[in-house]
Amino acid sequence: MEGIKTAQFCARYADDKKAEDIVILDVRGLSPVSDFFVICTANSTPQLRAIRDEIDVKMKEDHNIPPWVTDGQFESQWLILDYGDVMVHIFMPEKREFYNLEKLWGDAPRVEWTA
Repeated sequence: MEGIKTAQFCARYADDKKAEDIVILDVRGLSPVSDFFVICTANSTPQLRAIRDEIDVKMKEDHNIPPWVTDGQFESQWLILDYGDVMVHIFMPEKREFYNLEKLWGDAPRVEWTA
């Protein structure tokens, strides 16, 4: 599956669990680690877990694509699912504001997706 499609599916699955401020950044040519970043916000630890689990399970069940790596502890308030060409970043609001990936990767165009 193309990276852009993987990113759009991940964004939709995050939206299914009421993630907020979902953004897809096209970081091809800007990042050596990935082609697309999906960034979203969870407002509680249970929601953080639910978003991560929904994306993980749905990508496996619907597309037979497990993450290469999952990273982060719930206490860190930042979880990552790495699908190779797509990295999903799930933040609590304070951590998202602190790390501000959208500003860090400000040259990256945003990708449209539909909920």
